[in-house]
Order: sequence, then C-alpha cells, then structure tokens
Amino acid sequence: MRIINKIIIHCSATREGQDINTETIKEWHLQRGWSDIGYHYVIGLDGFVDAGRPIKRSGAHTKGHNKNSIGVCYVGGCDVDMNPKDTRTDNQKKSLINLIKTLKSIYGNDIIVHGHRDFSSKECPSFDATKEYKYI
Repeated sequence: MRIINKIIIHCSATREGQDINTETIKEWHLQRGWSDIGYHYVIGLDGFVDAGRPIKRSGAHTKGHNKNSIGVCYVGGCDVDMNPKDTRTDNQKKSLINLIKTLKSIYGNDIIVHGHRDFSSKECPSFDATKEYKYI
C-alpha cells in the first residue's frame, strides 16, 4: 500500500461550463503516451465524483510528487478565453470538501491538501487550494 501524505487538486483547464468526463481526460492522457488517466478522481460539473486511476497506483499529475499523493481534478478552471478562473460549481465545491474529508479519514488527518500550482508554474487549479482546505 502506498503511503499518502498529500492530496493535490487540479483543474481540467477547460472552459467554464464545458461538460467533459473522465473518459475524455483519460483519452487526452493516453494520447500523451501515459498508461492511464493521471488523476485518481475527477469531479464533474454536477459534482459527481468519478474514479480515475486506481489509488494503489501512483498518479501522473504532479511531477516529483506522484508517489505519495492522490490527484483530484475538477472539470473547468478557465474562462471562455482560456484564462485561469475558479469555475467550480457549488456541487463541485461540496464534492471536493466531502472527498477530502473521506480521504483524510482513510489515509490520516495529517494529509496536506495542495493545489497543483504549489509545485508548478501553472495556475492550476485556478484557486488557492492550500489556503481554502487548510482546516479540513
């Protein structure tokens, strides 16, 4: 079993309201030559939490931090002009909180939630996840 010490939040970097699913993201990742979708969970516009890569396998979402983390992606993250924007729906926000609480109950409350941008020059996930989820 992997030792998990981080949950890293991502966005799909798609336009606000653009409804894509886990299979679409998986296809993008397969086209890049990856063996599977890089994220462990994807949260759709409606808040549905879909399983991606199995938790027992390291993700492919944050270079240098995949071994001990769980990657969570919400659909959205850009405005109509593809500029970074927090586009989370109320349902996505609720689902993110519930998923984080569930994962912490399984893997330990000392897990720290980060945004992808904490480890990259990207704006992903288009909001400060570390600050927002610090007290969960």
